[in-house]
Amino acid sequence: MSPLRWDVLLVGFVLAVPVLALGLRGDLSAEEMMIRVLWCLLAGWIVVGLLRFATAPRTPVVQPGPDPHESVEPETEPSPAV
Repeated sequence: MSPLRWDVLLVGFVLAVPVLALGLRGDLSAEEMMIRVLWCLLAGWIVVGLLRFATAPRTPVVQPGPDPHESVEPETEPSPAV
């Protein structure tokens, strides 16, 4: 999964809104803000990956059937008289 997909960028941007607000307010320097925005992008990538994993349909387990080339003998039940 590419870290530059639109859903990853969207989640990363949503997570970065408070960081950008702190940078505009002056609480963070430009260097601190850019480092934290990159962490927000990483967090968005992880969140989207977890959501995609959690919502993926399960693959059915295929049970091996009898081999058509193998002869199958009918099972016989023991006689109650024995």
